[in-house]
Parts: sequence; structure tokens; C-alpha cells
Amino acid sequence: MNIQKRIVTACLVATALATSGCAIPGAGGGKVVLSTDKIYPAIGPYSQMIGHGKLIYFSGIIALNKAGTAIEGATTEEQTRLVLDYIGHGLASQGLGFEDVVSSTVYMRDLNDFAAMNAIYGQYFKKDPPARATIQVARLPRDAAIEIAIVAARR
Repeated sequence: MNIQKRIVTACLVATALATSGCAIPGAGGGKVVLSTDKIYPAIGPYSQMIGHGKLIYFSGIIALNKAGTAIEGATTEEQTRLVLDYIGHGLASQGLGFEDVVSSTVYMRDLNDFAAMNAIYGQYFKKDPPARATIQVARLPRDAAIEIAIVAARR
């Protein structure tokens, strides 16, 4: 009887670990700060990316130059392309691609530029695009035209 209880307990623990994300190699079961030098450094008290279990949360990315000192791109299209290029670099640093993005939130200074943003966005998310919310805001950091935050899932 004692052996049966131990087997049941071991099975319950194994199931709990597997379903909580704790069994993912390298995930450590908790919050992991992630970064890449392919994206400008964080310009405040935040992390570029946070991993937790199978999910990777990206902070909002704007069209800053590589040094993080000035906006690059005069148009919404140019800024959208740079932001999505940065997102691509962050995904690649984790062995992921745009097909692994499950959710995105797009913050725009002017929703009249939605079609321009959407045309570029569609070039990056060609198949099975993620869930998305797009919001017009009063102002973005550094007066950027666009900011995009994503959540990606490891396979």
C-alpha cells in the first residue's frame, strides 16, 4: 500500500510539473529575463523580454535607433518595418519566428495610418497571424508613430 501511494504521488507531481510549464528545459519554472543586443537596450526600468514557462512576453517596441537615442523613420510604414524587424531579432534570439507569436498589441499615434501599418504588418505575419488589438493613443514614448508588444509561445 505504501508503494502505491508513492507511485500515485509521483504521478500527480509529474503531471503538475508538465502542465505548469515547469518541465520545460531552460525555463526554470519562473520568470526569466531575456534580452538580445539586436534590439536597442531598455531605456527605463523594464526588460526587453520576459520568459515564463512556454511564453515570452515582449515589452512594447518603438522605432528607436540601435543605440536607443532617437526615432528612426519618418513614416508609419518605415517605423512599422523597423519595429517588426526588431521583433524578428528578438524572436530569433529565442529560436522562434513570427509563426510563434500568439498575440500582439499595436499602439498607434493616428489610426488614419492603420492601412499603411497593416500592409507592412501583413508582410511579417503571412500565415496564421496572431490575435491582435490595435489602439490609438494620445502619445507614445519619444513621439513614435507606433509601438508593438507581443506574446510568443515556445513549441
